Formats: sequence, structure tokens, C-alpha cells
Amino acid sequence: MNSVLESSDIKIREIVELNEIKHVAVIMDGNRRWAKLHKLPTPMGHKKGVEALKNTVKACDDFGIKYLTVYAFSTENWNRKPEEVDFLMDLFGKTIKNELQELNEKNVVMSFIGDTTKLGTKLQEILQNAVEKTKNNTGVHLQIAFNYGSRAEIARAVKSIATDVKDGKLSVEEISEDTISNALYTSNIPDPDYLVRTGGEMRISNYLLWQIAYSELIIIDKFWPEFDKDVLKETILTFNSRHRRFGV
Repeated sequence: MNSVLESSDIKIREIVELNEIKHVAVIMDGNRRWAKLHKLPTPMGHKKGVEALKNTVKACDDFGIKYLTVYAFSTENWNRKPEEVDFLMDLFGKTIKNELQELNEKNVVMSFIGDTTKLGTKLQEILQNAVEKTKNNTGVHLQIAFNYGSRAEIARAVKSIATDVKDGKLSVEEISEDTISNALYTSNIPDPDYLVRTGGEMRISNYLLWQIAYSELIIIDKFWPEFDKDVLKETILTFNSRHRRFGV
């Protein structure tokens, strides 16, 4: 993605390095409200949200942020109107398929967390192809949470650990926080340094509950379709103003 950085971007990159910001997690909220505000149909809000994500991935690369995890579709989102769910599934598949070549050329690594076995066969194939095609890249790691719920993730991890105990591969005494972390979808990725929620809502919404134990929370009023490089800068500056205590 290498691009010519402005002096202000270089300063932000220095702040990222100084604070050792490796991982930013985002709850991309407000697509529907943005569309309503602009008197547009809901699908236009979701399409605008895709543009915002592309811009954010590029901004992360410019600022030296290695990992970006975004909440695209939760296990609870199945409760939305069937036509909206169908649209989101179709949009997600088409977006990954259409953007894959560009993302790959920009050295982006793609991965997906969540129960993807519940998705349609065609969509599963699209996701698997994206992972396979970008696995050797070394740029921004874009991790997309799709059909994801943190409680379900933790339950899945507990079942896996219980199976290992039952099979004699692990003793109860050996179970630690690291054991649980390593059984999660995010086992090979550092915990988020901070979590951004757009749209002003003050909820975690069953997202990365284990991983954000000590992450800073940054809530902004802007809707996700309004998120861009400048807004990401603002969140980095907000994080820079915080003093992380880690329970002390």
C-alpha cells in the first residue's frame, strides 16, 4: 500500500509506534441510521460502510497499525428482516470477491472469525479463497467477524478444552488464561489496544469480550459510513491521551 505520507500522518505514525498500538477493533455501527438520516434506502448505508472499511484499511497501513478487527455480522443479526439479511450476505460475498485482488496487491492479510459453517456454501468458498490467497502477505491483517458472537466463541473454546481434558491431552490443573486465549478464534493475534464503537451507542454487543479485558473503549457519535482516515487519527490521539492502568 506504500503511499506518500503527509507530515501530519508521519506524526500520527510516530504516536502509534510510541504507544505500541498494534491492534484496533471496531464495532461498525450506524449504517442504517446514516442511510435514514440521508433519506436513502438501508442498502446504500451498507454499501457506504464498505467504502469506509476500505479507507480504514488503507489508513491503518499508513499509520503502521498491523491488525484491524471489524464486526461485520453478529450472531444476533440473523434476527433482522430476512430481506436485509439476504442483502448483507450477498453484499459481503460480492465485496470480498470484487475487492480481493486489490487487497491482495496491497499486501493485506484476510481472516474471518465466527461460525462460518452456518453460512451458505458459496459464501464459505469465497471466504476460504480470500484466506488462502492472502495468507502469505505481510501487510495489514484485516480480521472480519462474521456470524460472530463472543459468548458462542468462549463456549466453543470451553468445549475444546474440555475435550482435551477428557482425552487426556490436558489436565485440569494445566488450564490457564493462556489456555483459553489459545482456544479462541483470535489465538494468533494480540488483544486489541483499543475498541472503537461508531454511532454513539454505549454497548459492547457481545464482541471480543475476553480479548478486550484491558482495551481502551472509544465511543464516537459519527456513524460508520462517516469513518475515514481523519476519524481514525482522532481515535489514535484519544488513545494517546489515556493512561492505561491494566487494573492497577
